[in-house]
Amino acid sequence: MRQQSIFVNFKRFDVPASMGGVNRTDRIASWAGTIVGSTLPALEKYSRDDVRFAMYFPEAHIMNAVEAIGISSRLEIGCQGVCPGDVAPGGNFGAFTTLRPAAAAAALGCMTAIIGHCEERNDKRSLLSKAGCNGFSAINRVLNEEIAAATKRGLSVLYCIGERDDETDRWESVLSDQLLTGLDGIDKSMVTIGYEPVWSIGPGKTPAGKEHITKIARFIKETIGDVPVVYGGGLKEDNAEMLASIDEIDGGLIALTRFSGEIGFYPEEYLRIVELYMDRKRGTGHEA
Repeated sequence: MRQQSIFVNFKRFDVPASMGGVNRTDRIASWAGTIVGSTLPALEKYSRDDVRFAMYFPEAHIMNAVEAIGISSRLEIGCQGVCPGDVAPGGNFGAFTTLRPAAAAAALGCMTAIIGHCEERNDKRSLLSKAGCNGFSAINRVLNEEIAAATKRGLSVLYCIGERDDETDRWESVLSDQLLTGLDGIDKSMVTIGYEPVWSIGPGKTPAGKEHITKIARFIKETIGDVPVVYGGGLKEDNAEMLASIDEIDGGLIALTRFSGEIGFYPEEYLRIVELYMDRKRGTGHEA
């Protein structure tokens, strides 16, 4: 079994339910520490497996999460992107209002960054559209600069790619540009690819099936080499065993763990997803 990677992107899951969010875990000041503290001991059971765990937190919660880890190396704490520029001795040492340079992420204790998530791409797409620009390859060039900034600071990168509803008929060219432009000049040993089929994510949409995910994972590895590929369209309880049965898939990205009722992220449900995936990957789970 190749090394597996199981990531969590907390997006803005810190917003309390009373304010329209999905946080029912703890008060804001200790939210990240509670999540880390309630999952880290259980993750120790995988110490003999070649698997890495990472959680990407909004910036306000990174220090709390890092503090909760203590001396353990079982879990990596990550940030949700970095800006293309970075601090430079004798040069730009602080002109980054509202932005997060990779140096700041590293100083906070981050070991990894998620870059190119479909929500980040949508934001950049919106800005370009307002400027009357439809050359969306520019997004991949900007993301390339972000990846370069992160890796130069020693941060590994989960680089997300994926095609939208209006791109499914040309998915090869879309994904090729995201891969080749986004990773141009990048040390790929620092990168994991997260595949997000944007067209299949969300209420009322048909989830991508095993055959499609397998095809895309193979395409990614054929295009840029044998880099780790995780499923970014949502690793969850009802697809964990199916995804683990795909040889070309090396893990997954989790967001919400519950999609109905009291929607949100629940640590015990997260651990169940990990267990289902890892048992199947090791060949001890059910056939998918």
